[in-house]
Amino acid sequence: MVTCEAGEPDGTASRGRGVLEGAFALLEAVEETGEAGLTALAARSGLPKTTAHRLLEQLTELGVVEHHGRCYRMGPRLFRLGTGWQPHPSLRVASNGPMQRLANVTGATVGLCVLREGRTMAVLGVAGVVDHLAPIRAGATWPWHTAAGKLIVATGTPGMSLAPLPQSWRREAATIRESGVALDREEMIPGVCCVAAPVVTAGDGVVGALCAMADPSYDMRRLIRAVEQTARAVSAGLHGPLVIRGMRTHAALQQPPQ
Repeated sequence: MVTCEAGEPDGTASRGRGVLEGAFALLEAVEETGEAGLTALAARSGLPKTTAHRLLEQLTELGVVEHHGRCYRMGPRLFRLGTGWQPHPSLRVASNGPMQRLANVTGATVGLCVLREGRTMAVLGVAGVVDHLAPIRAGATWPWHTAAGKLIVATGTPGMSLAPLPQSWRREAATIRESGVALDREEMIPGVCCVAAPVVTAGDGVVGALCAMADPSYDMRRLIRAVEQTARAVSAGLHGPLVIRGMRTHAALQQPPQ
């Protein structure tokens, strides 16, 4: 009996990829719309209506999407799987307590973000004073040039694929590496200022950015100290020495804010 390995000329692998791509196109359409009918989801995903219907019904059987009347929306199984994702195995456990304390002490809206597909993405969020302007929920994305995104780009792997960078970026990135924090003073959203500091491990370097958002009247120096201290606490919870090439040393990062 002849067996076919992935990539063999019978086309099995490519057909499998096509089905997966179609299913994920539908899931992205459901996520973007929140809830929609077959016609709208087929149009948004670019799939023929019959193919979209077949895939949606299969996804429904698996609990990945669910029916609501004649519409489809995200199902509990996908929610359960999605909330289990994190960029480091211990990140949620290490982050929850320090982030809650930061929000309680400062009143700021607090988030933990990563950079994915050229955009800043929230992993965790705690509600705060500017939620009416900039709410943070897990999975939400923004352009890369948030304070958190700029910090990750400035301190992360060279050669990240991003849109053409402004001429001033090299100087701004050097300032971020030198200071260890990134700032946004109402650049992204009027009425919202943001501070971001790195969450790091020994093996992976910067695994995310802890950020806090407040209104422009807030004492930014106080917020910077609080965010740095919290980022150090989260990083310490990941059980690795805090060393980032080109940024402050382990000893400097461990110094408490003045």
